[in-house]
Amino acid sequence: MWNQSRFRIKRAFWSFLERTFRVFTADGQLIMLVKHPILRFREEFKVYADEAQSVPLLLVKSRQIIAINFTFDVVDIASGQLLGTVQKRGARSIVRDRFLILDPAGTEIGTMEETGPSVLRRLLPLLTSRHRMILHGQEAARMRQIFRLFTKEFEVEVATGQADPRFVLACALLALMSEARREDK
Repeated sequence: MWNQSRFRIKRAFWSFLERTFRVFTADGQLIMLVKHPILRFREEFKVYADEAQSVPLLLVKSRQIIAINFTFDVVDIASGQLLGTVQKRGARSIVRDRFLILDPAGTEIGTMEETGPSVLRRLLPLLTSRHRMILHGQEAARMRQIFRLFTKEFEVEVATGQADPRFVLACALLALMSEARREDK
């Protein structure tokens, strides 16, 4: 499943106490499920491999409770290994979402940034979003929103061999959660 290059992330348009994100392969097979709580003191959630939430894959945890530049560690639950770190660029993300990507040693290896008419999207949320991930100077992934009326749907294209697809999908989920938070305001 992790050798594929195209994935879809879906979430219901409206939700109350938590947002549920489902990640599917191109052929429609569920490979990740996240129930992201909305009201939480510290940002932390598990990524599961199944709908029953019986197989945990990843733990995504914020290092800070309150910050401008939130830093999230992405950990493989089975091995306890840190896959990488994602740091949101707070002040720089006002106009355009921007994240720094760090390797397990804490060295900056790339960025993930919203592309397209981001300022216009802040004013007209019906416009679709796009993000690009650059690792080691090369494009590692592309995320684009597909317009749907009652669901939020995103397509993620991962360049093979650039990065662990689980880490790329965790980064995509963080970008989509950031966007959902902005929509709620």
